Amino acid sequence: MLLESIADRLDPKVLAPRCLVVDDDAAVRRSIAKVIQLQGLTPLEADGAEAGLALLAEEGEVPLIISDINMPGMNGLAFLEEVLRLYPDTAVIMLSGVSNVQTAVTCLDRGALDYIAKPAMVEEVRVRVAKALEKRDLTLQQRFYQKNLELRVRVQATRIRELFLQGVQTLAHALEAKDSYTRGHSARVSRYAAQTALRLGFTGDRLEEIRLGAELHDIGKIGTREAILNKPGKLTDEEFQHIAEHVVLGERILAPLARENPTVLRIVRNHHERMDGRGFPDKLVGETISIEARIVCVVDAFDAMTTNRAYRDSRLPVDAMKELDRCTPSQFDPDVVQAFKAAFPDLSLLPVEV
Repeated sequence: MLLESIADRLDPKVLAPRCLVVDDDAAVRRSIAKVIQLQGLTPLEADGAEAGLALLAEEGEVPLIISDINMPGMNGLAFLEEVLRLYPDTAVIMLSGVSNVQTAVTCLDRGALDYIAKPAMVEEVRVRVAKALEKRDLTLQQRFYQKNLELRVRVQATRIRELFLQGVQTLAHALEAKDSYTRGHSARVSRYAAQTALRLGFTGDRLEEIRLGAELHDIGKIGTREAILNKPGKLTDEEFQHIAEHVVLGERILAPLARENPTVLRIVRNHHERMDGRGFPDKLVGETISIEARIVCVVDAFDAMTTNRAYRDSRLPVDAMKELDRCTPSQFDPDVVQAFKAAFPDLSLLPVEV
Protein backbone atom coordinates (compact mmCIF):
# COMPACT_ATOMS: atom_id res chain seq x y z
CA MET A 1 0.00 0.00 0.00
CA LEU A 2 2.86 2.40 0.85
CA LEU A 3 4.49 1.63 -2.51
CA GLU A 4 1.30 2.47 -4.37
CA SER A 5 0.57 5.68 -2.45
CA ILE A 6 4.05 7.13 -3.01
CA ALA A 7 4.22 6.14 -6.68
CA ASP A 8 0.75 7.49 -7.41
CA ARG A 9 1.72 10.94 -6.12
CA LEU A 10 4.64 11.20 -8.56
CA ASP A 11 4.11 13.03 -11.83
CA PRO A 12 5.66 10.87 -14.60
CA LYS A 13 5.74 13.84 -16.99
CA VAL A 14 8.52 15.54 -15.04
CA LEU A 15 10.67 12.46 -14.45
CA ALA A 16 13.64 11.31 -16.51
CA PRO A 17 15.13 9.16 -17.88
CA ARG A 18 12.40 6.99 -19.36
CA CYS A 19 11.95 3.23 -19.06
CA LEU A 20 9.74 1.17 -21.38
CA VAL A 21 7.94 -1.79 -19.78
CA VAL A 22 6.67 -4.37 -22.31
CA ASP A 23 4.38 -7.14 -21.06
CA ASP A 24 0.98 -8.46 -22.12
CA ASP A 25 -0.02 -8.65 -18.44
CA ALA A 26 -1.28 -5.22 -17.38
CA ALA A 27 -0.84 -6.02 -13.67
CA VAL A 28 2.83 -6.88 -14.17
CA ARG A 29 3.39 -3.71 -16.21
CA ARG A 30 1.80 -1.55 -13.55
CA SER A 31 3.75 -3.17 -10.70
CA ILE A 32 7.08 -2.67 -12.45
CA ALA A 33 6.13 0.87 -13.45
CA LYS A 34 5.58 1.75 -9.80
CA VAL A 35 8.97 0.37 -8.82
CA ILE A 36 10.85 2.29 -11.49
CA GLN A 37 8.97 5.48 -10.68
CA LEU A 38 10.44 5.27 -7.19
CA GLN A 39 13.89 5.15 -8.79
CA GLY A 40 13.33 8.43 -10.64
CA LEU A 41 12.43 6.89 -13.99
CA THR A 42 9.49 7.82 -16.18
CA PRO A 43 7.60 4.65 -17.13
CA LEU A 44 6.24 3.98 -20.60
CA GLU A 45 4.05 0.90 -21.09
CA ALA A 46 3.33 -1.38 -24.05
CA ASP A 47 1.22 -4.56 -24.10
CA GLY A 48 3.36 -6.37 -26.67
CA ALA A 49 6.53 -6.26 -28.77
CA GLU A 50 4.88 -4.63 -31.79
CA ALA A 51 3.32 -1.94 -29.59
CA GLY A 52 6.68 -1.41 -27.93
CA LEU A 53 8.45 -0.85 -31.24
CA ALA A 54 5.72 1.53 -32.35
CA LEU A 55 6.07 3.49 -29.12
CA LEU A 56 9.83 3.72 -29.54
CA ALA A 57 9.39 4.96 -33.11
CA GLU A 58 7.10 7.68 -31.77
CA GLU A 59 8.90 8.61 -28.55
CA GLY A 60 12.50 7.92 -29.57
CA GLU A 61 15.24 5.91 -27.86
CA VAL A 62 14.95 5.17 -24.13
CA PRO A 63 17.84 4.20 -21.85
CA LEU A 64 16.16 1.12 -20.38
CA ILE A 65 13.61 -1.49 -21.49
CA ILE A 66 12.13 -4.26 -19.32
CA SER A 67 10.45 -6.85 -21.53
CA ASP A 68 8.64 -10.15 -21.06
CA ILE A 69 9.84 -13.09 -23.17
CA ASN A 70 6.62 -15.01 -23.79
CA MET A 71 4.10 -12.68 -25.46
CA PRO A 72 1.53 -13.08 -28.24
CA GLY A 73 2.86 -12.17 -31.69
CA MET A 74 6.53 -11.19 -31.71
CA ASN A 75 8.19 -12.81 -28.70
CA GLY A 76 10.60 -11.10 -26.34
CA LEU A 77 13.79 -12.50 -27.87
CA ALA A 78 12.86 -11.24 -31.34
CA PHE A 79 11.93 -7.89 -29.77
CA LEU A 80 15.31 -7.78 -27.99
CA GLU A 81 17.20 -8.32 -31.26
CA GLU A 82 15.18 -5.68 -33.09
CA VAL A 83 15.61 -3.13 -30.29
CA LEU A 84 19.38 -3.61 -30.18
CA ARG A 85 19.55 -3.35 -33.98
CA LEU A 86 17.70 -0.03 -33.91
CA TYR A 87 18.97 1.32 -30.57
CA PRO A 88 22.24 -0.45 -29.70
CA ASP A 89 22.82 1.70 -26.60
CA THR A 90 19.59 0.65 -24.92
CA ALA A 91 19.89 -1.46 -21.78
CA VAL A 92 17.43 -4.37 -21.85
CA ILE A 93 16.29 -6.55 -18.95
CA MET A 94 14.28 -9.66 -19.85
CA LEU A 95 11.43 -11.14 -17.79
CA SER A 96 10.19 -14.72 -17.84
CA GLY A 97 7.67 -16.75 -15.90
CA VAL A 98 9.83 -19.83 -16.53
CA SER A 99 12.91 -20.02 -14.28
CA ASN A 100 15.34 -21.66 -16.68
CA VAL A 101 19.11 -21.20 -16.82
CA GLN A 102 19.24 -21.93 -20.55
CA THR A 103 16.69 -19.17 -21.22
CA ALA A 104 18.75 -16.75 -19.12
CA VAL A 105 21.95 -17.65 -20.98
CA THR A 106 20.17 -17.20 -24.35
CA CYS A 107 18.99 -13.73 -23.32
CA LEU A 108 22.50 -12.72 -22.25
CA ASP A 109 23.98 -14.20 -25.44
CA ARG A 110 21.65 -12.02 -27.52
CA GLY A 111 22.58 -8.81 -25.77
CA ALA A 112 20.33 -8.44 -22.73
CA LEU A 113 22.08 -6.94 -19.72
CA ASP A 114 20.10 -8.94 -17.18
CA TYR A 115 17.34 -11.50 -16.66
CA ILE A 116 14.63 -11.63 -13.98
CA ALA A 117 12.43 -14.65 -13.26
CA LYS A 118 8.79 -13.99 -12.38
CA PRO A 119 7.33 -13.37 -9.90
CA ALA A 120 9.91 -10.66 -9.25
CA MET A 121 10.30 -9.09 -5.83
CA VAL A 122 10.26 -5.28 -5.58
CA GLU A 123 13.79 -5.14 -4.18
CA GLU A 124 15.12 -7.45 -6.89
CA VAL A 125 13.67 -5.27 -9.66
CA ARG A 126 15.09 -2.15 -8.00
CA VAL A 127 18.60 -3.62 -7.74
CA ARG A 128 18.59 -5.07 -11.28
CA VAL A 129 17.40 -1.77 -12.79
CA ALA A 130 20.11 0.16 -10.96
CA LYS A 131 22.82 -2.26 -12.12
CA ALA A 132 21.58 -2.27 -15.71
CA LEU A 133 21.66 1.53 -15.85
CA GLU A 134 25.12 1.52 -14.28
CA LYS A 135 26.39 -0.96 -16.86
CA ARG A 136 24.88 1.14 -19.65
CA ASP A 137 26.46 4.31 -18.29
CA LEU A 138 29.84 2.61 -18.03
CA THR A 139 29.59 1.35 -21.59
CA LEU A 140 28.74 4.82 -22.90
CA GLN A 141 31.54 6.40 -20.89
CA GLN A 142 33.98 3.84 -22.25
CA ARG A 143 33.02 4.73 -25.82
CA PHE A 144 33.31 8.48 -25.11
CA TYR A 145 36.81 8.25 -23.65
CA GLN A 146 38.15 5.72 -26.15
CA LYS A 147 39.97 8.07 -28.53
CA ASN A 148 41.87 10.35 -26.17
CA LEU A 149 41.66 8.94 -22.65
CA GLU A 150 42.83 5.33 -22.88
CA LEU A 151 43.64 5.08 -19.20
CA ARG A 152 40.12 6.06 -18.16
CA VAL A 153 38.71 3.61 -20.69
CA ARG A 154 40.69 0.82 -19.06
CA VAL A 155 39.35 1.84 -15.66
CA GLN A 156 35.77 1.69 -16.91
CA ALA A 157 36.37 -1.64 -18.67
CA THR A 158 37.74 -3.02 -15.44
CA ARG A 159 34.65 -1.87 -13.60
CA ILE A 160 32.38 -3.58 -16.15
CA ARG A 161 34.40 -6.77 -15.74
CA GLU A 162 34.13 -6.46 -11.97
CA LEU A 163 30.36 -6.13 -12.22
CA PHE A 164 30.21 -9.26 -14.34
CA LEU A 165 32.46 -11.16 -11.95
CA GLN A 166 30.36 -10.05 -9.01
CA GLY A 167 27.33 -11.48 -10.76
CA VAL A 168 28.84 -14.87 -11.54
CA GLN A 169 30.43 -15.13 -8.10
CA THR A 170 27.00 -14.48 -6.63
CA LEU A 171 25.66 -17.31 -8.79
CA ALA A 172 28.43 -19.61 -7.56
CA HIS A 173 27.66 -18.79 -3.94
CA ALA A 174 23.94 -19.24 -4.56
CA LEU A 175 24.65 -22.70 -5.99
CA GLU A 176 26.55 -23.75 -2.88
CA ALA A 177 24.04 -22.15 -0.53
CA LYS A 178 21.26 -24.43 -1.78
CA ASP A 179 23.38 -27.58 -1.53
CA SER A 180 24.74 -28.53 1.91
CA TYR A 181 27.05 -31.09 0.31
CA THR A 182 29.04 -28.53 -1.68
CA ARG A 183 28.98 -25.56 0.72
CA GLY A 184 32.45 -24.02 0.86
CA HIS A 185 33.72 -26.28 -1.94
CA SER A 186 34.67 -23.50 -4.37
CA ALA A 187 36.55 -21.50 -1.72
CA ARG A 188 38.56 -24.55 -0.64
CA VAL A 189 39.36 -25.57 -4.21
CA SER A 190 40.48 -22.01 -4.95
CA ARG A 191 42.79 -22.04 -1.92
CA TYR A 192 44.21 -25.47 -2.74
CA ALA A 193 44.76 -24.51 -6.38
CA ALA A 194 46.55 -21.25 -5.56
CA GLN A 195 48.92 -22.90 -3.07
CA THR A 196 49.66 -25.74 -5.48
CA ALA A 197 50.25 -23.31 -8.36
CA LEU A 198 52.75 -21.38 -6.21
CA ARG A 199 54.81 -24.57 -5.84
CA LEU A 200 54.77 -24.90 -9.63
CA GLY A 201 56.13 -21.38 -10.15
CA PHE A 202 52.96 -19.40 -10.83
CA THR A 203 52.93 -15.78 -9.68
CA GLY A 204 51.15 -12.50 -10.40
CA ASP A 205 48.29 -12.46 -12.89
CA ARG A 206 48.72 -16.13 -13.82
CA LEU A 207 48.28 -17.11 -10.19
CA GLU A 208 45.20 -14.91 -9.84
CA GLU A 209 43.66 -16.49 -12.95
CA ILE A 210 44.08 -19.94 -11.38
CA ARG A 211 42.56 -18.69 -8.14
CA LEU A 212 39.56 -17.24 -9.99
CA GLY A 213 39.13 -20.20 -12.33
CA ALA A 214 39.16 -22.58 -9.36
CA GLU A 215 36.55 -20.48 -7.55
CA LEU A 216 34.25 -20.55 -10.60
CA HIS A 217 35.04 -24.05 -11.87
CA ASP A 218 31.56 -25.42 -11.05
CA ILE A 219 29.52 -22.34 -12.07
CA GLY A 220 27.82 -24.39 -14.80
CA LYS A 221 26.15 -26.58 -12.15
CA ILE A 222 23.66 -23.76 -11.68
CA GLY A 223 21.96 -25.42 -14.65
CA THR A 224 22.08 -28.97 -13.26
CA ARG A 225 18.90 -30.43 -11.83
CA GLU A 226 19.03 -30.57 -8.02
CA ALA A 227 17.61 -34.09 -7.99
CA ILE A 228 20.70 -35.26 -9.87
CA LEU A 229 23.17 -33.17 -7.84
CA ASN A 230 21.79 -34.65 -4.62
CA LYS A 231 21.06 -38.18 -5.83
CA PRO A 232 22.29 -40.66 -3.19
CA GLY A 233 22.85 -43.55 -5.60
CA LYS A 234 24.72 -44.22 -8.82
CA LEU A 235 23.89 -41.99 -11.78
CA THR A 236 22.39 -43.42 -14.94
CA ASP A 237 24.19 -42.78 -18.22
CA GLU A 238 21.65 -40.06 -19.05
CA GLU A 239 22.05 -38.42 -15.63
CA PHE A 240 25.83 -38.49 -15.91
CA GLN A 241 25.65 -36.88 -19.34
CA HIS A 242 23.40 -34.16 -17.91
CA ILE A 243 25.77 -33.35 -15.06
CA ALA A 244 28.79 -33.51 -17.40
CA GLU A 245 27.31 -30.65 -19.41
CA HIS A 246 28.06 -28.23 -16.54
CA VAL A 247 31.58 -27.62 -17.86
CA VAL A 248 30.32 -26.43 -21.25
CA LEU A 249 27.55 -24.33 -19.73
CA GLY A 250 30.06 -22.81 -17.31
CA GLU A 251 32.30 -21.84 -20.22
CA ARG A 252 29.35 -20.17 -21.96
CA ILE A 253 28.32 -18.25 -18.84
CA LEU A 254 31.87 -16.91 -18.49
CA ALA A 255 32.27 -16.09 -22.19
CA PRO A 256 32.66 -12.32 -21.49
CA LEU A 257 36.01 -13.19 -19.86
CA ALA A 258 37.31 -14.97 -22.97
CA ARG A 259 39.47 -12.12 -24.29
CA GLU A 260 41.19 -11.04 -21.06
CA ASN A 261 41.01 -14.26 -19.05
CA PRO A 262 41.04 -17.25 -21.41
CA THR A 263 42.75 -19.30 -18.71
CA VAL A 264 39.65 -19.09 -16.53
CA LEU A 265 37.51 -20.52 -19.33
CA ARG A 266 40.00 -23.35 -19.95
CA ILE A 267 39.87 -24.28 -16.28
CA VAL A 268 36.08 -24.30 -16.25
CA ARG A 269 35.81 -26.37 -19.44
CA ASN A 270 38.65 -28.84 -18.86
CA HIS A 271 38.91 -29.52 -15.11
CA HIS A 272 37.31 -32.96 -15.65
CA GLU A 273 39.75 -34.06 -18.37
CA ARG A 274 42.04 -37.01 -17.57
CA MET A 275 45.68 -37.58 -18.48
CA ASP A 276 44.72 -40.83 -20.25
CA GLY A 277 42.12 -39.12 -22.45
CA ARG A 278 39.08 -40.64 -20.74
CA GLY A 279 37.77 -37.40 -19.27
CA PHE A 280 35.22 -34.93 -20.60
CA PRO A 281 34.13 -32.93 -22.51
CA ASP A 282 36.96 -33.01 -25.09
CA LYS A 283 38.83 -36.22 -24.15
CA LEU A 284 42.13 -34.35 -24.13
CA VAL A 285 45.32 -36.33 -23.42
CA GLY A 286 48.31 -35.45 -21.25
CA GLU A 287 49.81 -32.01 -21.75
CA THR A 288 47.17 -31.03 -24.29
CA ILE A 289 45.21 -30.28 -21.11
CA SER A 290 46.31 -26.88 -19.82
CA ILE A 291 48.43 -27.00 -16.68
CA GLU A 292 45.92 -24.73 -14.96
CA ALA A 293 43.09 -27.20 -15.61
CA ARG A 294 45.31 -30.07 -14.44
CA ILE A 295 45.89 -28.26 -11.15
CA VAL A 296 42.19 -27.72 -10.54
CA CYS A 297 41.45 -31.33 -11.55
CA VAL A 298 43.66 -32.63 -8.71
CA VAL A 299 42.49 -30.28 -5.95
CA ASP A 300 38.82 -30.55 -6.97
CA ALA A 301 39.02 -34.33 -6.69
CA PHE A 302 40.74 -34.11 -3.30
CA ASP A 303 38.11 -31.77 -1.86
CA ALA A 304 35.30 -33.91 -3.25
CA MET A 305 36.78 -36.95 -1.52
CA THR A 306 37.29 -35.24 1.84
CA THR A 307 33.79 -33.80 2.18
CA ASN A 308 30.44 -35.53 2.52
CA ARG A 309 28.43 -36.01 -0.64
CA ALA A 310 24.90 -37.30 -1.19
CA TYR A 311 26.21 -40.58 -2.60
CA ARG A 312 28.96 -41.30 -0.01
CA ASP A 313 30.63 -40.20 3.22
CA SER A 314 33.87 -38.25 3.30
CA ARG A 315 37.31 -39.81 3.39
CA LEU A 316 40.18 -38.85 5.65
CA PRO A 317 42.78 -36.62 3.94
CA VAL A 318 45.43 -39.35 4.17
CA ASP A 319 43.14 -41.78 2.35
CA ALA A 320 42.30 -39.15 -0.28
CA MET A 321 46.02 -38.57 -0.89
CA LYS A 322 46.48 -42.31 -1.38
CA GLU A 323 43.66 -42.27 -3.93
CA LEU A 324 45.35 -39.43 -5.80
CA ASP A 325 48.52 -41.54 -5.93
CA ARG A 326 46.58 -44.58 -7.10
CA CYS A 327 45.02 -42.63 -9.96
CA THR A 328 48.32 -41.07 -11.06
CA PRO A 329 49.30 -40.84 -13.90
CA SER A 330 46.16 -42.28 -15.52
CA GLN A 331 43.90 -39.51 -14.23
CA PHE A 332 46.13 -36.93 -12.56
CA ASP A 333 49.34 -35.13 -13.53
CA PRO A 334 52.18 -36.51 -11.31
CA ASP A 335 53.89 -33.10 -11.04
CA VAL A 336 50.66 -31.46 -9.87
CA VAL A 337 50.02 -34.18 -7.29
CA GLN A 338 53.54 -33.74 -5.90
CA ALA A 339 53.12 -29.95 -5.80
CA PHE A 340 49.82 -30.35 -3.94
CA LYS A 341 51.49 -32.60 -1.38
CA ALA A 342 54.31 -30.08 -0.96
CA ALA A 343 51.80 -27.26 -0.46
CA PHE A 344 49.92 -29.17 2.26
CA PRO A 345 52.37 -31.50 3.99
CA ASP A 346 50.39 -31.53 7.28
CA LEU A 347 47.17 -33.30 6.40
CA SER A 348 45.77 -32.73 9.89
CA LEU A 349 45.29 -29.04 9.00
CA LEU A 350 43.02 -29.77 6.05
CA PRO A 351 39.23 -29.61 6.51
CA VAL A 352 37.32 -32.87 6.62
CA GLU A 353 33.71 -33.67 7.54
CA VAL A 354 33.11 -36.59 9.87
